[in-house]
Amino acid sequence: MENIKIIGGNLANMPWQDKPEGSVGPVWRHSENPIVKRNPAKGIARIFNSAVVAYEDRFIGVFRAETINGRPHLHMGESDDALNWTIDENRIEFIDEEGNPFQPRYAYDPRVVKVEDTFYIIWCTDFYGAAIGVAKTEDFKTFVRLENPFLPFNRNGVLFPRKINGNFMMLSRPSDSGHTPFGDVFLSESPDFVYWGKHRHVMSKGGDGWWQAVKIGGGPAPIETSEGWLMFYHGVTGTCNGLIYSMGAVILDLDEPSKVKYRSSNYILTPEEWYEERGFVNNVVFPCATLHDAQTGRIAIYYGAADTYVGVAYTTVEEIVNYIKDTNEVVGDDQEIGIM
Repeated sequence: MENIKIIGGNLANMPWQDKPEGSVGPVWRHSENPIVKRNPAKGIARIFNSAVVAYEDRFIGVFRAETINGRPHLHMGESDDALNWTIDENRIEFIDEEGNPFQPRYAYDPRVVKVEDTFYIIWCTDFYGAAIGVAKTEDFKTFVRLENPFLPFNRNGVLFPRKINGNFMMLSRPSDSGHTPFGDVFLSESPDFVYWGKHRHVMSKGGDGWWQAVKIGGGPAPIETSEGWLMFYHGVTGTCNGLIYSMGAVILDLDEPSKVKYRSSNYILTPEEWYEERGFVNNVVFPCATLHDAQTGRIAIYYGAADTYVGVAYTTVEEIVNYIKDTNEVVGDDQEIGIM
């Protein structure tokens, strides 16, 4: 079996638990889940579907916070170990590039991705309907909100952690104003984070199994590996009791990330624990962030659980990549470059 590596930096202080004896599957849960519970700060009822990044000698979180009036906003948090969090009671205040207030009407499902020396925050915002909002920061003190990159309706904006051929690359999932139609993932690129184009189809919903039959959406920022871009994503199926969100995994081509190299036919995590099955929205596992260490190959995955909690799961790059390759399934024309 070949040695599969993460291409990137080391993060020795990231959270980690070894795989429990007898554990089945390539991903295992943190034993003290959920790490963020209900009513975690004054005025905040629930936190879930949130982003975590390493910053200097600690960890920063950008959290989807459902306030006690029911409207979601983004709140910042800090942690020494990326498990125990102090969450700011006040929402993040955004300004525009001239320094004027530029606050979104609502904000949810953030991802935070560092490209070069800048951290970019991507979330779902209101732009005459659900659309993708973006902002940037270099110090997590000043947050400059940028123009929305795409038209509505769109969700699940996921930025790649480096430019490819000199351009920023972002995944998204176009949709209509509802939560179920248009289930595929697309890729767009930009030379300046202002003008986006060269849109490509990346992944189709569906496949031989039913766990991702309704729609799919990008999760954490893709991880660069020796096998390609490793990405965790969510897949949704419909049942007589509603939608069920599970976590899947895929490997995209390093140079042409609109092309799928390998895609697991199976989910790698699905609602099974009480905090995933029971909450404000039942039966949801929704990955949004990872921490990873190139030296050990360890990966910690942060996911929203039942639209109520934050959970952590673990894997290694060798275990998950080999699992994806062993269970590979070609779905539609995913392995093409994405032009029609």
